[in-house]
Amino acid sequence: MEKLLQGRVALITGAARGIGREIALKFASEGCDIVFTDVVVNEQAEATRDEIAALGVQVRAIASDASSFEAAHEVVEQVVKEFGHLDILVNNAGITRDTLLMRMTEEQWDLVLKVNLKSAFNFTHAVTPQMMRQRSGSIISLSSVVGINGNAGQANYAASKAGIIALTKTVAKELGARGVRANAIAPGFILTEMTKALSEETLKQFVQLVPMRRGGDPEEVAKVALFLASDLSSYVSGQVIQVNGAMA
Repeated sequence: MEKLLQGRVALITGAARGIGREIALKFASEGCDIVFTDVVVNEQAEATRDEIAALGVQVRAIASDASSFEAAHEVVEQVVKEFGHLDILVNNAGITRDTLLMRMTEEQWDLVLKVNLKSAFNFTHAVTPQMMRQRSGSIISLSSVVGINGNAGQANYAASKAGIIALTKTVAKELGARGVRANAIAPGFILTEMTKALSEETLKQFVQLVPMRRGGDPEEVAKVALFLASDLSSYVSGQVIQVNGAMA
């Protein structure tokens, strides 16, 4: 039986670790060749690359700043030149600089918007001509439940993730006639390396906010990304899928 993403090429930003890494591994397990970026290709990125390669697909790790318009276009040009096509884009790169709005500096605001939202614009802009020529493609952007509901102490992060939702819905309308789909995933409380830094008491408090009474696994986000990347979602576009255990 043919794998869901056999013969396709995916570009995933910020995928050396966390949710991005899980998405890359999930795609690779379904036959997809993988190109992923991170600010630097360090030991962690190399380990991720080796894990992906062990699944029998082609993989490239590229050091690139996703918030740079020029760098994003250079990466896409390199991918198309090497592989001949680009079928899936996952806008995953993101950071946090949490603090209450009244204490937030202009630098903290600008940096989060630049890395989280501008990077999604940069790569979406870069892949659009190629996907339009192909008359096919799936663009998946990582938003967050805080982009839907807001969250105290995360005005910059929430704004960036809300912007990703608006960008996604607009791209879906603009590119739909060319067979290109755009969707967003809004994870809730997911157990990643970032959450490991939280105290046990804080973790318990977060879990109590989730009706399913547990944090999500990054692979559970990756499974939704696989659905959106594959033909299983061929008529799904302009949507925001929350992966949050029913957390409001």
